[in-house]
Amino acid sequence: MMKKLFLFIMLFSISGGCLAQQATLRGIVSDTASKEQLSHAVVSLLRARDSILLQFSRTGAQGKFSLERLPAGTFILLVTYPGYADYVERVTLQDGVVTQVGKIALIGKAKLLEEVVIKQKMAAVKIKGDTTEFTADSFHVQPNATVEDLLKKIPGMQVDKNGKITMQGEAIQKVLVDGEEFFGDDPTLVTQNLRADMIDKVQVFDKKSDQAAFTGIDDGQKNKTINLKLKDNKKNGYFGKVSAGGGTAGYYENQLMANLFKKKLKFSAYGIMSNTGKTGLNWSDRDRYGESSASNIDFDESSGYYSFTGSNDELDSWDGQYNGQGYPIVKTGGLHFNNKWGDDKNSVNGNYKLLELGVSGSSGSTTQYILPDTLYYNNTKELFNNRILRNRANGSYELQLDSSSSVKITANGGTDHKNSSSHYLSSALAADSAIVNSSDRTVNTTGDTRFLNSNLLWKKKMHKKGRTISVNLSENFEKAVSGGFLFAKNDFYKGNIITQEQVTDQYKKYNTEKLAFDSKITYSEPLSKISAMVVNYGMAVNNNLSDRLSYNKAADGKYSSIDTVFSNEYRFNIFTHKAGIAYNLGGKKIRFNAGNNIGITSFSQHDLRKDTTVDRRFINWFPQASLSYAFNTQKRLSVHYNGNTTQPSIQQIQPIRTNDDPLNIIIGNPTLKPQFANNFNLNFNSFKMLTETSVYGSVNYQFMENAISNRSYVDSAGKRTSQSINLNGNYNYSGYVGYGFKLKKAGLNVNFSSQVRNGKYQSVVNNVRNETNSQFYSFGNQLYKEKDKKYELRLETQVTYTTSTSSVQQSIKTHYWTFQVEPGLDIYLPGKIQLHSDAEINLRQKTSAFDYNTNVVLWNAWFGKKLLKSDALIIKFTANDLLNQNRGINRNVQSNFISQNTYSTIQRFFMLSVTWNFNKAGTPAPANN
Repeated sequence: MMKKLFLFIMLFSISGGCLAQQATLRGIVSDTASKEQLSHAVVSLLRARDSILLQFSRTGAQGKFSLERLPAGTFILLVTYPGYADYVERVTLQDGVVTQVGKIALIGKAKLLEEVVIKQKMAAVKIKGDTTEFTADSFHVQPNATVEDLLKKIPGMQVDKNGKITMQGEAIQKVLVDGEEFFGDDPTLVTQNLRADMIDKVQVFDKKSDQAAFTGIDDGQKNKTINLKLKDNKKNGYFGKVSAGGGTAGYYENQLMANLFKKKLKFSAYGIMSNTGKTGLNWSDRDRYGESSASNIDFDESSGYYSFTGSNDELDSWDGQYNGQGYPIVKTGGLHFNNKWGDDKNSVNGNYKLLELGVSGSSGSTTQYILPDTLYYNNTKELFNNRILRNRANGSYELQLDSSSSVKITANGGTDHKNSSSHYLSSALAADSAIVNSSDRTVNTTGDTRFLNSNLLWKKKMHKKGRTISVNLSENFEKAVSGGFLFAKNDFYKGNIITQEQVTDQYKKYNTEKLAFDSKITYSEPLSKISAMVVNYGMAVNNNLSDRLSYNKAADGKYSSIDTVFSNEYRFNIFTHKAGIAYNLGGKKIRFNAGNNIGITSFSQHDLRKDTTVDRRFINWFPQASLSYAFNTQKRLSVHYNGNTTQPSIQQIQPIRTNDDPLNIIIGNPTLKPQFANNFNLNFNSFKMLTETSVYGSVNYQFMENAISNRSYVDSAGKRTSQSINLNGNYNYSGYVGYGFKLKKAGLNVNFSSQVRNGKYQSVVNNVRNETNSQFYSFGNQLYKEKDKKYELRLETQVTYTTSTSSVQQSIKTHYWTFQVEPGLDIYLPGKIQLHSDAEINLRQKTSAFDYNTNVVLWNAWFGKKLLKSDALIIKFTANDLLNQNRGINRNVQSNFISQNTYSTIQRFFMLSVTWNFNKAGTPAPANN
């Protein structure tokens, strides 16, 4: 009996102690508008980790409630009442503590629509599969703001002064509107002209090929893409803007953009006349016509990216673009048409653009070459005058044949007519500054290029869900013809005395042709509700012709004597069989696919002048795998791998010596093998809407086998000879991490980001194996604060450290710091007056090779007066480069040398401009149209 009594007392004491430590939650529920307390409201407490109901109660006559005997921890408080919106709040309870949540004000259904907008802002970011989606209205912008203004406020996204966009350190390559190309995928025309208030969602993803998107299996074709989804009520009506401006020193900038949207029909037109640098060029053209065929690896301090560079296949080095160097004059315009009809069974998209561009100016470069036994320096000055007339057209048509099959035809083509003239003065110096050689070179050339690409894709879904078949046929044709004069007078010195003179006076005629056909059939078979097996087979033909002729000046003054050393006609044909198999798993949280293609490739190399033929055969592999895991709708981790083979170009393989610059001779290598690259990528994204916190990061690693590298030799006279060769040991890796949050009390948006890039590049320098290690470390932050209709403050800073060493002389180390500060300010004054100021401060550390000041402070400002309804008209007075310090400077590190380039560019001017934004919204299109 005594034992039972003792046990009872102990249990009672323990339970009493526990009860004494339990928590209590109290509060009052009221109406937002009337401030009256609401009785009989249901108050529920749910566990935060799994939303399981822990306890509930109802409010009393005075709207009060009390939940008692609660455990400690984090919970979700849910309050519901008929006719009112639900109230949700996260609360934390502590043992023995009475937590007061105070007055909880419920919102009536009469104001529910307004509240929905507020809640939508909280759900600003969603992750859907491989797509990150941002709700546009969650990011505040000023009236008549552009899409570019909107993108600058999205976490992890940056837009530079040229309009180029990066997302988490990776360059955006395409910008679509409602999933369709707009002006042939011209990003700046979209981002700088479409209004931000038209956008519903901004979606960021890796755009796959149409066939890969259909089968769900990666084929290695990816472009980092932004898709702008328009609001339904903005798809009916017309809008656009007209801008005209004139300034000092003859500067002008005139632009028109007009858009007509009517349900599924979109029609747009634009025109630009300008000499201020606004050209309307698109990035895909920049990439395509900036391609090079040699094999040095560049490390550009401004972007932190490695890229392969070398000589162009044309006599001149201008790629037909304006990249900030020189003084441009541009006339350009374009048309866009998009429509769907027949219950969306028919879809058409077309674009046309015309560009006339002239660029003239001057540039200078200083280069330090590292050789196994010495150093030498090269100084070059250039005067250039370039002109191009460019036509571009592209379009697509898709027909839904029936409920299970469709066919899509896409095509793009264009022509270029280019004239360029360049005059070079250069000198080479030995390590003791003694002159080695000097050169006076002039190049004049005229060239024409035309190309046509087309693709046909047929897709068919079988009766069994997941069973599909698709056929893809593509064609690529390109022909380039150029001719021009090369005159070079080179003097070679010994002890400041000219010991040899060399004169090259030639007329050159180049003709290159490419015709390629590719075919692929893909079949998918479901293995379960969430998995499938995919097999494919294809054939590809790639025929290339390069006819390069050089004529010396004969005694009669005509260029009729062919120079056999620098002339050759060559055919390079590639034929490939490719087959593969892949597995695809698509669950709600986990997505996985893996596969491998094998390609049997045959090279046929025919030297038409020597009448010799070489046949070679290679086995190429194309493996790929990816795994992604979605923790929730705002957090995702993904891993990707792919291996890809790059075939050598005909310019690299053609057995000819190229003397476009007689001091830099390039020799083809007919024994060059394909290059194989292994690419690994890790991505993480996390967004917490309640705290407005974002964390994102990526890691990339690439290593190559049979990398197409470079062998160079510099002789005692300073003449450089180079050739593409295969080497192993190349790799590079990069990492990017960003963290953004908002200090709510201060109303300050803060974002930190950091990048690291490291690469090892193998080459041969003067018969010695050279290993170049280059590193790039960068840390930056962005601060943003605004007060509606009062002011906006922005500050971006970035500090970068670049270093490089070459094994041929490890004691020579290139390293320097660069600092970039970009403040910005907008002030909104009474009378609809706006003041704007921004600056770009670039500070570069001096080096042993570049010991002169290269710091630049570029300060721009304007003030404007807004007029008319909705501030549709703005009159601006603009000051460009107020301090007149703008100087074009670029520094990069290559395999065994560091080079700095300076160039003429647009400097101070003042301009008065008028911009009219017109907008006429029609009746919203029905939802089922």
